Amino acid sequence: MAAAGLRGPLYEALCMQLLLTLLDLKECLRSADSIQSNDPDFRVLDDGSVYTARAIVLSSEKRSFTIGLSDRKTQTQKEIYVLLEHQKKVLKKRHTKETVLRRAKRRWAPIPCSMQENSLGPFPLFLQQVQSDAAQNYTVFYSISGRGVDQEPLNLFFIERETGNLYCTRPVDREEYDVFDLIAYASTADGYSADLPLPLPIKVEDENDNHPIFTETIYNFEVPESSRLGTTVGVVCATDRDEPDTMHTRLKYSILEQNPKSPGLFSVHPSTGVITTVSHYLDREVVDKYTLIMKVQDMDGQFFGLSSTSTCIITVKDSNDNAPTFRQNAYEATVDENTYNVEILRIPIEDKDSINTENWRANFTILKGNENGYFKISTDKATNEGVLCVVKPLNYEENHQMILEIGVNNEVPFIRDIATRVPTMNRALVTVRVKDQDEGPECNPPAQYVRIKENSAAGLKVNGYKAYDPETKNSNGLRYKKLHDPKEWISIDEISGLITVSKVLDREVMAPRNDVYNVTVLAIDQDGRSCTGTLAVNIEDVNDNPPQLLQDYLVVCKPKMTYVDISAIDLDEPVHGAPFHFSLANTSPEVNRIWTINKVNDTAARLSYRKNAELQKYIIPITVKDRAGQSATRNLRVDLCDCTHPSQCASTSRSADVSLGKWAILAILLGIALLFSVLLTLVCGVVSARKGKSFPEDLAQQNLIISNTEAPGDDRVCSANGFTAQTANNSSHGFCGTLGSGIRNGGQETIEMVKGHQTLDSCRGAGHHHTLDSCRGGHMDVDNCRYTYSEWHNFTQPRLGEKLHVCNQNEDHMPSQDYVLTYNYEGRGSPAGSVGCCSEKQEDDGLDFLNNLEPKFLTLAEACTKR
Repeated sequence: MAAAGLRGPLYEALCMQLLLTLLDLKECLRSADSIQSNDPDFRVLDDGSVYTARAIVLSSEKRSFTIGLSDRKTQTQKEIYVLLEHQKKVLKKRHTKETVLRRAKRRWAPIPCSMQENSLGPFPLFLQQVQSDAAQNYTVFYSISGRGVDQEPLNLFFIERETGNLYCTRPVDREEYDVFDLIAYASTADGYSADLPLPLPIKVEDENDNHPIFTETIYNFEVPESSRLGTTVGVVCATDRDEPDTMHTRLKYSILEQNPKSPGLFSVHPSTGVITTVSHYLDREVVDKYTLIMKVQDMDGQFFGLSSTSTCIITVKDSNDNAPTFRQNAYEATVDENTYNVEILRIPIEDKDSINTENWRANFTILKGNENGYFKISTDKATNEGVLCVVKPLNYEENHQMILEIGVNNEVPFIRDIATRVPTMNRALVTVRVKDQDEGPECNPPAQYVRIKENSAAGLKVNGYKAYDPETKNSNGLRYKKLHDPKEWISIDEISGLITVSKVLDREVMAPRNDVYNVTVLAIDQDGRSCTGTLAVNIEDVNDNPPQLLQDYLVVCKPKMTYVDISAIDLDEPVHGAPFHFSLANTSPEVNRIWTINKVNDTAARLSYRKNAELQKYIIPITVKDRAGQSATRNLRVDLCDCTHPSQCASTSRSADVSLGKWAILAILLGIALLFSVLLTLVCGVVSARKGKSFPEDLAQQNLIISNTEAPGDDRVCSANGFTAQTANNSSHGFCGTLGSGIRNGGQETIEMVKGHQTLDSCRGAGHHHTLDSCRGGHMDVDNCRYTYSEWHNFTQPRLGEKLHVCNQNEDHMPSQDYVLTYNYEGRGSPAGSVGCCSEKQEDDGLDFLNNLEPKFLTLAEACTKR
């Protein structure tokens, strides 16, 4: 696709980094993310420049290779064919007006050079010579620019104008400037560029002039005691400002000193700086802190390398390497029977680990003897003692003494247990002796159960609650009393404890309904001591409740709803309940013809109607039967209604079912009487107003123009009496085109205006714009009144001025001259009549008169058309 020609003398060797050409790769593939040459002797950069990768020899006058472009996202690939050839040129002298021939995109100077950091000179120090091929034909002058010449640091480099020799004027610190990217220029005496600008990088060679420095002055690490060999303690790190990946920055770490000195417990990796343990004798109880002096040296630790030191403090953390132990192997304690939630013994222990740590805090456990849960042991956080308590009453008649085995360990596992996976626990025995106490009757178990069938007859006797004396193990001499009976369904015999059914038991009325009726019983001995128990009466269910419909009134919207679902519930147990059977009871032929019922699930059914069903209310008797045959029939009221949502018909039905009371009827009558009185008052006012006020001729002179209409005309339909029946936007009654028409009466001219409940003054509300449209509300009781011109003028002039001021502003409330236009006075009357009443003319009348209107009307029409 592109070729680069080598113009000038025939070169047989091309040096490394020789710029051959500059290709516009974006025109070939804009999204290319990989650019490669199939010839290893040539290298292509991202900007399209092609360089030689090494010194090459052209064996012939031409050489070609291919550049591949690829886009991994779109899987697109393209190739560019590059042809290199020699071009011969004829040497000639350049005249003043002759253009200098420039070589196309190739290097015309030596390879990039370097200089030593902190060089001792002599200065100026010669670096290299820059030469252009054009110097063979013309007199060429050289110049340079870039950092170190005309940019900071200024005047570091200069070039001899005639020879192209490049010099450095003073030493350079590589850590401040590692490379200088200069640009060399070659031009003739008259200012023409003899060659393209040449990039000339100058690299500063590094010198080992910077000591390695640790990142921290003091390192702080922690390591657990009893750590295994090779445990990592921490990492030290140092940095060197010299050139990376050279011997100047190859660092080596070592430990100069350890305190306490013996034995040596730590080592450091010479390259990574990782500190590890080399002994397992770390014991916090012996030494809890070590100090290391660390050294780092560059030149890979050779004696002539630069070095620095740092301090490393290693703290030995406590581990659970000391198990807690009891001070003695056996303990004794006593407790009175029937007492609980009392402390009976404190057990101290010893632990050498760090105090108030998880390695020191003790956990006590009752290993044996507490199978019935009479005891609990906990740890006193302050003293680390075991506190033994009784949490359930002990019975002397059952146990005179109890022997407990207590074990103790720490909150974290013992180190040896982690290694051997066998838990170690120190143990001790505690003997608890129970003291005998004279006690009252015992209600055991606290709850006793009896079974009674539902609906059992009153007077049925059943065994009741039995308590006993723990000393004699029998119930002799005990009396019983009923403390709580929610429904008063049973009575209890004071001597024997038998219960008698006093009312018929109904399982369905219990709350909560769990088939168990609880009665609280009190047992009392001869000394007045007592105990309390619960007699749980399990009432067995019988099928005494038929299933019931949950709905009694439904609305079905036709044709949107083709069916409605109904459901039922049975208060009895599930064995006497669902699945239910739904059916239509003995109904009229009309109901059977229109309605059908089908099963949905065990407790629901679907009621459907035929398409020819009429819109009305239906009463549908439905029978529901449970699995045991118990059934019930209920009338379901269904309203088949023409609606989109059942709430529409439901609200209508509710309003139709409302009945008026006597006070409501009286209020309606009083309202009618008040309405008649208002109407009578209005009639009287109209009659008196027709006797009329008159006003003189219009002296407004353009303030009030008399015309046959004030309405637009196009959106009004005028009736014969001059009032609009309905506006174009379906608003309520408003003003018509005849409002304000002039009427001659005895030499005076009057203006007729509409007057009603809402006036212009009544439309002045907070935050509302005062327009005539804001008064077009609901229905208005209208009567015609006549006002003088002065009254009309005083009423309308300030309001119209205010509206014109508002209309003459744009959206930013700034004055604008293109909203309201001013017109001069056009005279009175119009032979064509009202424009707004043109809608009254029928098609038969014709509209030919519109072609013969006066010039004033044509001017108005043109203005409206432009607007």
